[in-house]
Amino acid sequence: MKLKIELVKSPIGYRYDQRRTLKALGLRKMHSTVVLDDTPPIRGMVRKVSHLLKVEAVQE
Repeated sequence: MKLKIELVKSPIGYRYDQRRTLKALGLRKMHSTVVLDDTPPIRGMVRKVSHLLKVEAVQE
């Protein structure tokens, strides 16, 4: 299974570590989308910045 992750809220004004987490996920601009494997490290990063994201499960 994979996760489709979209950045829906700007990280401006949030802590530096949250902005770095978005960069590590591959999200650079507003409304950019990435599809990543559903693994525990990815889930942890998504949980950390969940207030800025829209996440949905995608079949491979």
